[in-house]
Amino acid sequence: MIYSLKSNLKKEMYDFLTLRKSTMSKSCYDHDYQTLKDFDNYLYNAKCFDKITENLILGWIENLKGKSSTIANKVIIIKKFLEFIRGYDIEVFLPEIPRIHDDYEPYIFSDGEIEQLFHYADRLEKFVRARKNHLLHIEMPMILRLMYGCGLRIGETLLLQMKDVDTDAGILTMRKTKGNKHRFVPMHPSLNVILRDYCLALAIVSTPDAFLFPVTEKSSEAVSPQNAGHKFDYIIENKIAINYKRKKHERGPCLHCLRHIFVFKSFKQSESMDVRIDDMVPFLSLYLGHNSLKETEKYLKFSSHLYPEAMELFENFVQDTFPEVTYEK
Repeated sequence: MIYSLKSNLKKEMYDFLTLRKSTMSKSCYDHDYQTLKDFDNYLYNAKCFDKITENLILGWIENLKGKSSTIANKVIIIKKFLEFIRGYDIEVFLPEIPRIHDDYEPYIFSDGEIEQLFHYADRLEKFVRARKNHLLHIEMPMILRLMYGCGLRIGETLLLQMKDVDTDAGILTMRKTKGNKHRFVPMHPSLNVILRDYCLALAIVSTPDAFLFPVTEKSSEAVSPQNAGHKFDYIIENKIAINYKRKKHERGPCLHCLRHIFVFKSFKQSESMDVRIDDMVPFLSLYLGHNSLKETEKYLKFSSHLYPEAMELFENFVQDTFPEVTYEK
């Protein structure tokens, strides 16, 4: 490996990587190695010989491409390396870690596209050669309805078990969630009826530990988010045929976009019913399992071109709730 590095610091990089290798997984180590290799190439082209100056480091950071989180991660790795080579009495400049900002933008499905999505999901055919997930053509319509109707994440949807479903009260108990935040999710009566009939059809009503979306009839394993995502992509690409060109930082149409649509429409519906924003937003944040109101704001900001009035109301609410504090240093 050392022979693929070519700057004057290749020996120190090799020592650093050898130390890191003992405490890291292979994928993390490979990522660190690629970052160092790119940095090594930058130093070689910049003809760096004796010290790592501020201008040198800032020039490298300026040329980094990708999401802000990706750039920050690379800077963290190189900063660790620079701290390491201080032990070799090499003069180095330690950079600040760039701030990470949210640059993800979801795809916003139109009402017509959502209608087509459910139309084709309800008409999926079984893949005859499937050894695994041969129930997915039956499960996918229910998965999509729960995500769209309750704003659930795909991971927590697929981990639902029969004991988490109360069709008498129309409530889901979310136990296996992001950040282990247990919560109760009321369902619309029409969705509750569909879910009850689905559980009866799958013959899991009397089996509390049964997953709602098992890979086979007798499996104790739930469908994975990856496999559900593949089936979703199949519908989008082969049935609805959305003509979409992916832009920078966009995932394109994906399952998580259904959660965004739920937030947008919930906010819009509350606004049309003259519900006070300071009454609605905390409830919506709790319903979604968010850690803070800022997380809910993240979802709403993407809809500014669809619901500009709603976004303005939310920003005013957040400003009143968390006013800026001015102070003297």
